[in-house]
Amino acid sequence: PVGTVWLAWGRAGDIRSERLQCQGDRDAVRDETVNQALLRLCEATAVASGQPAVPSAMGRTLGSTLGSTSGTPAPQDAPLQGLTALLTGRLDAAEANTWREALREAMPTVRWWTLDEARRAPAEVDVAVVANPEPGSLQGFPRLRLIQSLWAGVDRLLADTSLPADVPLARMVEPMMTRAMTETAVWAVLSLHRGFFAYAQRQQAGQWRQHSQTRAEDTPVAVLGAGVLGHSAGAALAALGYPVSHWQRDGSPLEPLLARSRIVVNLLPLTPHTRGLFDRQRLAALPRGASLVNLARGAHVVDADLLQALDSGQLRHAVLDVFHQEPLPPEHPFWRHPKVTLLPHVAALTDLRSAAQQVAANSLRLQRGEPLQHRVERSRGY
Repeated sequence: PVGTVWLAWGRAGDIRSERLQCQGDRDAVRDETVNQALLRLCEATAVASGQPAVPSAMGRTLGSTLGSTSGTPAPQDAPLQGLTALLTGRLDAAEANTWREALREAMPTVRWWTLDEARRAPAEVDVAVVANPEPGSLQGFPRLRLIQSLWAGVDRLLADTSLPADVPLARMVEPMMTRAMTETAVWAVLSLHRGFFAYAQRQQAGQWRQHSQTRAEDTPVAVLGAGVLGHSAGAALAALGYPVSHWQRDGSPLEPLLARSRIVVNLLPLTPHTRGLFDRQRLAALPRGASLVNLARGAHVVDADLLQALDSGQLRHAVLDVFHQEPLPPEHPFWRHPKVTLLPHVAALTDLRSAAQQVAANSLRLQRGEPLQHRVERSRGY
């Protein structure tokens, strides 16, 4: 699930190198390596020639780049030229402008329209780049060939019954988000295993008191979700010595896995089958004193059942990054519960530059008639 690559590039007398860690399967690692190599070569060529750098996401092949003397494709060969894209969603003006700038930098030959602009010429829109758009807003675009989400979760998109059924939908999987989610999962598991949250409470009370320290190999961890995020988090935890088990909704029962896990990290997509997954019955299946880390969706958890499990001592602690309602209402008991650690949905924020490159790469695949990356299977919900 993770590839480490040494990349070297440059001109005579100016050779540089960089260590890359690319997430995903072999194809994803290869594609990201080629993209990064192209970006460095284009930047080096641009500096030497005084021309603007051409982003790697524009998709020139490695062979054509190495065979080129100018480093800048001829206008008739410019990828994505003639493509019209719509950016829409629940973004405030500042967020929309920031995204638009990042996308234009990654895809300079694409025409970028707002929803109002697209409505005036609906037959010209090829791609919709969306951030939880308003229901019904993607209807009426007869040439639309790709809906690319800027977010990893697509449950809100799929809840829109007006979403064009014949248009491919792709979710966002970008390396920087994967790395950040892995970091958060490791932090949460380490803090639970070593009792760091309890030490933080003792600091507030002015208490100097140590507790016993268990080994990582004696702390089995269940990672729910076997996609890119789940595999990355599981690999990082296994490297620290934790016995890691993965689970995905493939028909195998969850309760036996829960029964032998001290910490559960939830990275599942939200579907009708996983909504309310952590209810009274499944929380009771955990060993007494186990802990829950929810970094996926708030609707995976039945709040009342989780509070009851914490109050009774069935669960020792919960780390929660996501909630049914966000921002979390100030009167919600999670805010003040001594066994709950809250994050304001920041476990893994999207890296704009990396995400824009992913949008460009999928748009290029669309233009070339190649299979799309991270295409959503609507029947499965992710």
